[in-house]
Amino acid sequence: MIKISSSFVQSLKNLVGIKQTILLLVLLFTVTTSFAQKKWTLHECVTYALENNITVKQTKNALLSGEQDIISAKGQFLPSVSGGVGSGARIGSGFDPVSNQRVNNQTTYSLNYSLGVSQNIFNGFRTLNLYKQSRLNQERNSLELARLKDDISLNVVNTYISVIVSKENLEIAIAQYNFSKKQLKQVKELVEVGSQPKANIYDAEAALSRDAQQVTNAENNYNLALLNLSQLLQVPYNGFDIEIIEVDSPSETLLYNDVTPVLNHAFANRNEIKIAEKDMENAVLGTEISKAGYLPSVGFSYGFGSVWSESKNDIFKQALFRELDINKGHSFSLNVNIPIFSRFQNKTAVAKSKIQEENSKLNLDQAKLDLEANVQRAYTDAQAAFKAYEAAKKTLVSQELAFNNSKERYDIGNMTAFDLEQARVQYINAQSSLINAKYDFVFKTKVLDFYMGKSLTN
Repeated sequence: MIKISSSFVQSLKNLVGIKQTILLLVLLFTVTTSFAQKKWTLHECVTYALENNITVKQTKNALLSGEQDIISAKGQFLPSVSGGVGSGARIGSGFDPVSNQRVNNQTTYSLNYSLGVSQNIFNGFRTLNLYKQSRLNQERNSLELARLKDDISLNVVNTYISVIVSKENLEIAIAQYNFSKKQLKQVKELVEVGSQPKANIYDAEAALSRDAQQVTNAENNYNLALLNLSQLLQVPYNGFDIEIIEVDSPSETLLYNDVTPVLNHAFANRNEIKIAEKDMENAVLGTEISKAGYLPSVGFSYGFGSVWSESKNDIFKQALFRELDINKGHSFSLNVNIPIFSRFQNKTAVAKSKIQEENSKLNLDQAKLDLEANVQRAYTDAQAAFKAYEAAKKTLVSQELAFNNSKERYDIGNMTAFDLEQARVQYINAQSSLINAKYDFVFKTKVLDFYMGKSLTN
């Protein structure tokens, strides 16, 4: 709820008048209330999490940084150009060309300019492989972002379902509390007419107190589930609520008859496998980059420049630009660098790259094993969850019949209040077990859909 201070109201009155102030306050209250009463759908929760999660934003920034790395790697194919202008003064002893004598305290002024171009011609394909590596890293970052989004989506769905489960458990607890209130009223009426002993009132009041405690616990669990979801979305908890999804009784048709299609699709499409494959390609490129140290490198450079200098003892003095024009010149160079002995640096670099290449292959094998284990576990969990759900349905039916039978026997005096309470507790537990089993089965099937590349929000 938003609190509006009296000073704020008075300021509005001074500005727009009483009628306009009332209209503005009503509008403000309506907007605030509608925001507080917004119920988040599952799709909205997943979408908001993917757009605002800090780790997702950091990974997107890594993609932007990777784009700059690609531009930088492309630039290595181009020549580098540099230019410079310099001036200076030298004070000290010098040689007088007229008297052929050394002159002390002579000052010589100088000015120079230069322009240089250098181009790498061949460096063992190092530049080419570094460019390939930059593109490969960008592809890996894209896959990492997709993998991260998958994990966040699955986490949001699981937390969302936890809120629904806790909400239904709260409704069961409230219904049982209302039943206990009616039961207490009925017992008091029966005691008043002498049909039941007064001790039954104490038993009914104790049952009502226990149910009140169960409502408190269920409400606390529901609030905690909402808090967990709001923190996962990084939104304020106050006023946060979700839209409850009505889940019909799930059937066995949600199950997969065979895990093989799920495994095949996961191996071909899961991002963790693609990331491991990119890492292996990166390691192979790393080895090629290290091998470049064994090959000669060839470079070309060109320079253009001139220099002017003057002192008071110069015989021939030229104007500044005249002398710069006379002294200008071009320079060309072609450099070939042949590695002979690098103090084992090239050898160890290649050896370490090959070790990293082997590790990347092992990481790919491990990623496949982990994925297979996760899919097999998800498939087995879904099968077990369905069996648990079917068993919970049968248990609820039998416990409901047992409770109704116990209530009838209690009403005619053939059962004690303690025995009735035990039957009611078992009935409540059966209701909660069915809810938990139902949503557990639904989520387990969603996990299998997740590995099949299906949407989690449908």
